[in-house]
Amino acid sequence: MSQAALIQMCTGPDRDANLLEAERLMTLAIERGATLIVLPECFSFMGRTEAEKIAGQEDPDDSPSLQFLQEFAAKRGVWVVGGSISLSLPGNSRFANSCCVVDASGDLQARYDKIHLFDAQIGERQPYRESNLIQAGNRPVVVDTPFGRMGLSICYDLRFPELYRQLVAMGATLLTVPSAFTVSTGQAHWELLLRARAVENFSYVLAAGQEGKHPGGRRTYGQSLIVEPWGTVVGRCADGAGIVLAEIDQDRVVKARQKIPCLGYLPNLPL
Repeated sequence: MSQAALIQMCTGPDRDANLLEAERLMTLAIERGATLIVLPECFSFMGRTEAEKIAGQEDPDDSPSLQFLQEFAAKRGVWVVGGSISLSLPGNSRFANSCCVVDASGDLQARYDKIHLFDAQIGERQPYRESNLIQAGNRPVVVDTPFGRMGLSICYDLRFPELYRQLVAMGATLLTVPSAFTVSTGQAHWELLLRARAVENFSYVLAAGQEGKHPGGRRTYGQSLIVEPWGTVVGRCADGAGIVLAEIDQDRVVKARQKIPCLGYLPNLPL
């Protein structure tokens, strides 16, 4: 069995300060025994305006956030799921919201570009329109790790169960959900959706979230959760910046899937 840790942060537009805070929390997680670390969505940069978000995108071949992940992972000998980074796309005015997975040698093992973009009207305030700035990905991604085959997703993807069923059809036993959920939707749906994704796929779900009031006024829900394959929450982060750890035991995946063998009937579902 291995120890997984989720990092909960309140990110702003100062990348250097965000990376220092991420390093502090990741180091604390390692001191408590973590060998797999999951960061939240936008862990290194969260712009206050569309102009800041555009200016904050990084070159995938020279990304300070990715370099930080690789150097930290290699130095400390841990796997890191790098939340998400805004990576520029050649010939495209929009950027990708990308989750990068780095192994314990510091090598990039996978990159997933967020497929489902948060275009929604929550209450009476200005609507969210991620598609104004972000280019949606089009490919589900799994990666083999020492902790199990990992299926990658980001935040709003959580509302699309067909994506997770496809990841499981590709062999995933561990699902990661770095997020920056709004407070109102988080209070209503966050835990419900995470536990549902765990139960319907008999998989671990690791969901690291942003939490707090960010520069510019945005508020995020937090409550980072680790859910085991039977749907029980085995780790929860309190309010504020912090970490939560839990053991990952692949035998629990096997036993859950043997008890109720519904995954033997997986169709080839479209996204």
